[in-house]
Amino acid sequence: MRAVGLMVHGGPEVLEVVELAEVHAGPGQVRLRVHAAAVNPTDTMARNGSRAEQQKVDPPPYVPGMDAAGVVDEVGDGVSTGVQVGDAVMAMVIPKASHGAYREQIVLDARAVVPAPAGTTHIQACTLPMNGLTARQSLDLLGLSSGQTLAVTGAAGAYGGYVIQLAKTEGLTVIADASETDHDLVASFGADIVVHRGDDVATRIREHFPDGVDGLADGAVQNALVIPAVRDGGAFTAVRGYEGEPQRGITFTTTWVRTYDCEFEKLDRLRQLVESGAMTLRVADTYPPERAGEAHRRLEAGGTRGRLVIEF
Repeated sequence: MRAVGLMVHGGPEVLEVVELAEVHAGPGQVRLRVHAAAVNPTDTMARNGSRAEQQKVDPPPYVPGMDAAGVVDEVGDGVSTGVQVGDAVMAMVIPKASHGAYREQIVLDARAVVPAPAGTTHIQACTLPMNGLTARQSLDLLGLSSGQTLAVTGAAGAYGGYVIQLAKTEGLTVIADASETDHDLVASFGADIVVHRGDDVATRIREHFPDGVDGLADGAVQNALVIPAVRDGGAFTAVRGYEGEPQRGITFTTTWVRTYDCEFEKLDRLRQLVESGAMTLRVADTYPPERAGEAHRRLEAGGTRGRLVIEF
């Protein structure tokens, strides 16, 4: 079985096609024939050595990837989610050693696997699970109610776009940042106000909400630079482990999507929102496994709108 992995950490060129042994579904598990795996920033960190300390407890090859879509080809005993052999599905994968989404075949806990949105391709479906669940978790952590205000940085990205779209389904007023070229894109997600991105975005947000917003989802990883946009007693959530210094009664949280692994109902709800048109799936380009390094290089260069996908 083919996979895309690495034997040593480094640049995109270290990614190679490797052969792995066939795996089988045990009790409570399903096996996917993976047809598509999305390429995310977290995958580049698994490749470049940023997570070498966590990885070194296992031998290589290390296979990245947190998003998979394909067809169920094996169901273990005791699976009660309704997923059956032949179903088109999607899943979030928590990588460990060679257990990452960049592989033709993967065994997962049945609760990690949900039907793909009706009418979507494998390539489209694989762009939803990890980023969608990350957006879902951020909003859960912020704990905002209908009518309150939310700021989103990095709004043109996959996470930012999903945060906006989910927020609008919950009646929030959204102010988001974008470059001039991405203004229309971010507005199309449903943002009520779009301001120019940059290190002084907090000032621009305050121009519209002088007392500050009720919550902020920092997809741009600007950290301390955007805290001033949040009102006293508001909420702030970060996506890369940042923990803000206590101030002004703001509730600081870290969005850590791995804790939403196997949250079948949450992922299946995202499927329903795609089917209703409330959430949109964006694909930038596809690559065969042999060119996975090119996909990583392009992602790291910045400016990609929509997800790059490895197609098996």
